[in-house]
Amino acid sequence: MSEAAVGAGGRARVEDVDAIVVGGGVGGLVAARTLVRRGLHTVVLEAAALPGGPVRGGAFASLPSVPLDLGVESYAARGEAVTALAKELGLAVVSPAAAQAWGYAAGRTFPLPRAGILGIPSVPWAPDVRRAIGWPGALRGALDRVLPARFADTSSLATLVRSRLGRRVADRLVTPVAAGVHSAPLDKLDVAAVAPGLLEAFHREGSLSRAVAAQRRAAPAGSAVRGIDGGVHGIVEAVVGELNADAEGWAQVSDGDLAHAGVRTGQRVVGIERLPAPGPGSEGGAAAGSGSGDPGLGGEDQAGGAWLVTTATGARLRAPRLVVATPAVAALLSPALGGATAPTPEPGAPIALVTLLLDVPELDAAPRGTGMLVAPDATSGPGAGTGPGGPGAGVRAKAFTHATAKWPWLAARVRAAAGDGVHVVRLSYGRIGEAPVEPDVAQATHDASVLLGVDLAGRVRDHLVQRWDGSLPPPTPAYRAALGDFLAAVQAAPGLAVVGGWVAGTGLASIVGHATETVAEL
Repeated sequence: MSEAAVGAGGRARVEDVDAIVVGGGVGGLVAARTLVRRGLHTVVLEAAALPGGPVRGGAFASLPSVPLDLGVESYAARGEAVTALAKELGLAVVSPAAAQAWGYAAGRTFPLPRAGILGIPSVPWAPDVRRAIGWPGALRGALDRVLPARFADTSSLATLVRSRLGRRVADRLVTPVAAGVHSAPLDKLDVAAVAPGLLEAFHREGSLSRAVAAQRRAAPAGSAVRGIDGGVHGIVEAVVGELNADAEGWAQVSDGDLAHAGVRTGQRVVGIERLPAPGPGSEGGAAAGSGSGDPGLGGEDQAGGAWLVTTATGARLRAPRLVVATPAVAALLSPALGGATAPTPEPGAPIALVTLLLDVPELDAAPRGTGMLVAPDATSGPGAGTGPGGPGAGVRAKAFTHATAKWPWLAARVRAAAGDGVHVVRLSYGRIGEAPVEPDVAQATHDASVLLGVDLAGRVRDHLVQRWDGSLPPPTPAYRAALGDFLAAVQAAPGLAVVGGWVAGTGLASIVGHATETVAEL
């Protein structure tokens, strides 16, 4: 730290800005961008070495010119927040190929029904639903259309689906999809968090399958998900670039690294303090000398004082606006919120993603469509893995994506760089309640062979392994219920907002829309 950055007593001088965002995941980055577009000098503090959380890119060593998503690779098409953001950033929004996704449950592979939400069918007796759950399951599911609405347990996604549509629908359709997406059992998933609007539609329609049909009709035409040409991680890279470029024009950093002045990584926050409001003429006003021209910066115009944030490196920043985008520092807010505390999210499953580059022309036909979702009973217990590989095949993956079949932009780039017959597949491992899986190339190759019905031994050109340990906590009903009092205390605190998946719910569509709206007038 330079002498200019050190004040009396050897303490770091306080850097005054208009807004501080703690947490550089997608929620924090989008919140910061929204504040910057209002003309506010904004700094993002991220504890990790890289921003973006589970939205991250990479490439095979053998194909460095082909970008890959190593975490989130799509977003829900509901709402326009992510699509609007991508377009503002100059990114091309794309739809996946029309090929169908498959499921793997009870030792069987089957195409997943198209007309559903999280595996919940809109027509329980449709032919593609019957293929998955059989006539007994279809007949039980059909009762949903005549059961009075009062016969519904909405305490979790598991209880809602079982009470309305029966166990076969829950176990063979909803579990592979919802548990695969959220890496958690159905009984740990809050309906409002994972399927926004579904409960309201159910109360209007009086039937869960009718509610799904109504939501499907109201959804945008085309696929239920979208992607980005070049990968979803392009959103993070573009936003970080904007924030750093803006900060170059005003930031005063001790190490002279203006290129990273907007988004500062390796900055773990260890202290958050609400300073008392200064009186008229005081030199301790919030964001004094920030030069943004925002009339709300003067301490005497605030209902309270500024926020002082301290990092483990000794940096100190002060601002009238604070956005907390991670539950990791929520406890530090308690003194400023009259003792109110945020509930602790249940730890997420340790997730491992294995991406394989395969030289397998047989996959040109996409034998399992865009990929497969695997029910828990297919990965554990007696007969685990029974299916294309035979009894005891031992599949441990919870999901499989045939990336070059799903995303035409990726198929074109792989073909141009590596030739015909080369494919990219991705396998996901890890569920709450199961022992952590440490997959290697051999396990991933075996699992992909079983799920595809194609022997892949000796046909792997390259691979990548990415771990996300506990980064996706499940939106449990208990956690969502306990969050209310904390959010009320936050709303009452001047200049404070909280954003991110821990409060907005899972998925980019929820996180981006919530972050944008929450800080629009902070």
